[in-house]
Amino acid sequence: MKLWRIALACVLCTAALLTGCGSSAPESQPPAGKIPVVASFDAMKEFTEAVGGDRVAVTTLIPAGTEPHDFQPTPHNLKSLLHARLFICNGLGMEPWADEVTAAVGNESLITVDASRGVDAIPADSRRERFDPHCWLSLEAAQTEVQNIADALAGADPDHADYYQKNAAAYKEELRSLLEEYRAKFQSVPGRHFVTGHAAFAYLCRDYGLIQDSVAPVFAGGEPGPQQLARLADLCREYGVKTIFVEEMVSPRVSETLAREVGADAETIYTMESAEEGASYTDRMRDNLEKIYRSLQ
Repeated sequence: MKLWRIALACVLCTAALLTGCGSSAPESQPPAGKIPVVASFDAMKEFTEAVGGDRVAVTTLIPAGTEPHDFQPTPHNLKSLLHARLFICNGLGMEPWADEVTAAVGNESLITVDASRGVDAIPADSRRERFDPHCWLSLEAAQTEVQNIADALAGADPDHADYYQKNAAAYKEELRSLLEEYRAKFQSVPGRHFVTGHAAFAYLCRDYGLIQDSVAPVFAGGEPGPQQLARLADLCREYGVKTIFVEEMVSPRVSETLAREVGADAETIYTMESAEEGASYTDRMRDNLEKIYRSLQ
């Protein structure tokens, strides 16, 4: 049994107490006139705020600084779903606990939204999981997610459906413009290989015809052995890799060691799983793309 399932059993008991009669625990009420929405992690929150504008109040379920792959629900997390109208999930196995958590809360008006519905999913490099869930790191797939969120908000608040669809169209155009800008730039780069802390960028690679190699697999966990590191070092030398990208949510120690071994720089790349340096999704995506582009020159 997965550890999060064991934790959830404890959470369910506490949630029952929180929602039962006479509970002394204070419950936060959503701002008046706004639709209360819970998003699983930061990228989903940003997409929802871009579409919902001043009509929504969005909180994240997974706390800042928590690796989503390792997240285990707690009673405090569940409380945010008690008054929510929508729960926005990425899907593709990113939130394996979502169905059981929403059922446990007992909020009958809660709508769970699978933002990745319709995305052409990439198979995972894992025996445990079927798909790579990191589709929000593709500007192509992100447009699908934004549209799914817009449709869900329009369904929940039909009087303002045009508002949500208009916002979605404007935001999708912003994403599309950035996508096409870097498609043109990547056509001229001599290199195609780049190295990351964990294999979160397959969808981004598909957008631009690039190849990622990584210290850790899709579902980051543990550290690579000497043979894996030696293979990566050989690959870096073969393809002239100048930069090893490190991530805030994954320990940078091994990536920095690899960079020293091959004489490369270590630079931060964003995964948008948690709020990072107060930058927006599009700002961080541009930063990612520019760093990758420069590393392939």
